[in-house]
Amino acid sequence: MDVIKGKLNKKVELGRLVLITTDQHSFIVDYKVMEKQKDASQVNDLTARIQTKFSDANISSHSFDKGFWSKENLAILEALEIETIVLPKRGRHTKEDKEREDQTDFKMLRRKHSAVESNINMLEHHGLNRCPDRLKHFKNYVGLSVLAYNLHQLGKKIITKQQKEEEKNLKRIKRQLKIEA
Repeated sequence: MDVIKGKLNKKVELGRLVLITTDQHSFIVDYKVMEKQKDASQVNDLTARIQTKFSDANISSHSFDKGFWSKENLAILEALEIETIVLPKRGRHTKEDKEREDQTDFKMLRRKHSAVESNINMLEHHGLNRCPDRLKHFKNYVGLSVLAYNLHQLGKKIITKQQKEEEKNLKRIKRQLKIEA
C-alpha cells in the first residue's frame, strides 16, 4: 500500500521527515527522525553534532537545501568559519545573495547536494520501504537502514579497490610476458 499525502499519485518518500548527513565518500554520518520539526530549526543542533563527532577533522563545507534557509542559520554557519557554505535562499535574492550563490565552489557543491536525495531513496532499498510500526520503532528501522546502506557503500568501495588491484596485477603480468617473449 502506497502512502499518499492527500494528492492523487503523490507518493511520500518515507512518510516522516528524516534528516540525513553524508560525507564526501557518500557514507551517512548522521541522521535524525524529526517529529513536528522543520528543517530550518535543525541547523544549530546538526552542526553541533557534526562538530562533536568529528572534532579532529577539518570540515571544509556544509551543504543544505532551500528548506534550511534563514538569516540566523547563515550566521551560525559563518560563525563556524567553514570554507564553503551551501545554503541557498528561497525567493527573491539580494545582490549579496546572488554573489554568494554565484561562486564556483557554491555551484559545484550545490550540484553534488542532489546525491543526498538519492541516499534517502537508497534507504528505501535497504529496508525502510515498509515499516509497520509506529514512530518508536520507525526510528529503529531508520537506524538499521542507515547501517545497511553504509555497509553496502563500504562493500562497493572494497570491491572497487580489489578490481583496481586486479587490473594493476594483470597489467604487470602482461608486461612481464612481453619482456620474456
